[in-house]
Amino acid sequence: MKHYDYLVVGAGLFGATFAYEAKQRGKEVLVIDKRDHIAGNIYTRQEDGINVHVYGAHIFHTSDKRIWEYVNRFAEFNNYINSPIAVYKDELYNLPFNMNTFSKMWNIRTPQEAKEIIASQIAELHITDPQNLEEQALSLAGRDVYEKLVKGYTEKQWGRDCRELPAFIIKRLPLRFTYDNNYFNDRYQGIPIGGYTQIVEKMLEGIDVVTGEDFFALRETAEAGEKKVCPSCGKVLCPTTATLSNGQKIAYDRILFTGQIDEYFDERFGPLEYRSVRFETERLETENYQGNAVVNYTEREVPYTRIIEHKHFEFGTQPVTIISREYSSEWKPGVEPYYPVNNEKNNALYEKYAALAEAEGSVIFGGRLGQYKYYDMDKVLMAALELVEKEFQGGAR
Repeated sequence: MKHYDYLVVGAGLFGATFAYEAKQRGKEVLVIDKRDHIAGNIYTRQEDGINVHVYGAHIFHTSDKRIWEYVNRFAEFNNYINSPIAVYKDELYNLPFNMNTFSKMWNIRTPQEAKEIIASQIAELHITDPQNLEEQALSLAGRDVYEKLVKGYTEKQWGRDCRELPAFIIKRLPLRFTYDNNYFNDRYQGIPIGGYTQIVEKMLEGIDVVTGEDFFALRETAEAGEKKVCPSCGKVLCPTTATLSNGQKIAYDRILFTGQIDEYFDERFGPLEYRSVRFETERLETENYQGNAVVNYTEREVPYTRIIEHKHFEFGTQPVTIISREYSSEWKPGVEPYYPVNNEKNNALYEKYAALAEAEGSVIFGGRLGQYKYYDMDKVLMAALELVEKEFQGGAR
């Protein structure tokens, strides 16, 4: 029986970062994941020389130099700049909303003209206290931008009419009065040359990893000893023995759980809500399908939200191409949860689970599912390193 200081549940970016840092401090770590591969939702798989973002497009961006230098330990990044295109009926627009967008929409050239049109449309609406997402968006950007570029896309993302969605979902709309198609304002941006999976592979070098291992099945075999407090570090330890699906017996003292926090507690207070995404991926016998990595479809009548052409993330020149259509959907058990629905009802429910998590002592909860919070990749790294600092009384090594 092998003894581990930490059982890390989930081989995504959060779990892998914690495992890497724990190993740097001499800890024995076992990482398990119910999927048959590591890297979670940033997993990329090579097909025809193209690195396919299996669970949707991931573009690394940050303004934190420390985080940028940290992730560059594990991969070399290219100079990809995210400049999506929006399709509305037979019209093409640049995103984010900028002077290229406004020039195409209204046949104008100057920022002042764009500002005057938007201000005029907002004034005509007389919305002083937005009561829903539609009113909020209209009061920020006017009718044309809302109708063509916000309404349909948002309703597909959430599966609800914009008038049924709360106003706080859109706190602001990025209106840029420059001819700049760079979607992000962050100083550092790019795609790892060779895909994202290598990052997690390098983080997990020398660490025991078991894929295709369901934590809840493992928990059924667990026999927990008496909880105790480590005299040297002050952590709550719960020596536990369990049997992996391959028959191997293990022992561990603490758990980092990056799955759904409500599932961990058997949905004691009821299930948290999520949005999910379904992908239709297709190989095409053409060199270039859409001319851009990301094309959004903003009409409600078009069932998918966007099409990703994977080769353009790495400036590919392959003779074939691979595209993925993305369909937003309600989450249900058995489907991968992607986005927490952080409305007042769910946030209040999460607080109940967070209180249970705090009382667990020997179990730490992390990541977008464990903390019920949407994270960009740089924020995943930040949160994982903050946990490391708290857990080991010292930052990244």
